[in-house]
Amino acid sequence: MNLIDIIGQLSDLKHIDYRNTLAISTMLELLIDKGFITREEFARKAAQLENETMAETIMRRRAMR
Repeated sequence: MNLIDIIGQLSDLKHIDYRNTLAISTMLELLIDKGFITREEFARKAAQLENETMAETIMRRRAMR
């Protein structure tokens, strides 16, 4: 793989990342606008997930089933 190919792939990844971020932001705003969640609930959950390890997250999700 040459440098031009790598640069092109990085550009594609940046575009995909932007589109994914936009989609997630849009869904979050719609959930808040429709009253399903509040910004505070979202911030709390984000902080909780950030502090958990991946193993803790998997165990918690399995326990919810």
